[in-house]
Amino acid sequence: MSWRSLVTVILFAGVLASGWVLWHQRGGDTAPATAAELPDYILNDFELIALDAQGQESFTLRAPRLARDPGTKTLDIETPLFLIPPAADSQGGAWEVRSKTAWVSESGDEIRLRGQVQADGADSGGSPVTMRTEQMDVFPEARRAVSPVKVTLTQPGLIMNGRQLEADLERNRITLKDTRSRYENTER
Repeated sequence: MSWRSLVTVILFAGVLASGWVLWHQRGGDTAPATAAELPDYILNDFELIALDAQGQESFTLRAPRLARDPGTKTLDIETPLFLIPPAADSQGGAWEVRSKTAWVSESGDEIRLRGQVQADGADSGGSPVTMRTEQMDVFPEARRAVSPVKVTLTQPGLIMNGRQLEADLERNRITLKDTRSRYENTER
């Protein structure tokens, strides 16, 4: 046997040993997913209408993906659009609320919106209102929204920045703390 053949056999054995070691280490760090970790159902490109205890529409949801956790019975949603209708005796219109992600409680009475949250509605006079923030919690049955972080509120002629949002969506009342406002003349 020549020295070239011997080197070839040693290199081939090294390649086989390396492949065997890599093959056995490939899945050692991750545990296989259990049934409890997987969603019990997933919806893609859907529209859902949630009803309150009286059978009235609480909110409508449209999104490209929803996954339900079987343990907690909560929903995780990607890029949702929530349509929150006005109360029956309210003068206001529906609110459209969008975000990057959302979490909905088991009973549907709490929605946690995270990432590029934008809520569009109207004040009691019918003027458009837009709220932008990174985090907002909405309570559709109570027709209420809160945010502990910075919020920008925009209306015709007004831009208001503040934090600790408290919004009564039924009465179209919004409260912010530590505000800075800029008024613009909209009449020209």
